[in-house]
Amino acid sequence: MESTRQQKVARLIQKDLGEIFQLFCRDHLSGNLITVTKVNVSPDLAVAKTYLSLYGKTEKNELLKIINAQRKAIRLSLGNRIHNQVRVIPDLEFFIDDSLDYIENIDRLLHD
Repeated sequence: MESTRQQKVARLIQKDLGEIFQLFCRDHLSGNLITVTKVNVSPDLAVAKTYLSLYGKTEKNELLKIINAQRKAIRLSLGNRIHNQVRVIPDLEFFIDDSLDYIENIDRLLHD
């Protein structure tokens, strides 16, 4: 059960990471779209597990590797945005959110 503070920090991170990824895709990954679907923050607010929906020309696993290689730069950008609202900028862990693919597969199976 997440506390109110965890939920607020998670929403803040989700909103700002969405804007960061818009700029990141425009500058580095043209033709790809990254959506931040969910953020879970640890109770000590030190780690943020971020779930991403990835679309575009590049394969999802390859795109996740590129994002993980830029993790420090993304955390720095996040820190510049939220440093007045939190004491510690959380470490970011990125995961692929495949729930939309799962829903499409179920829908396709039901229609066949």
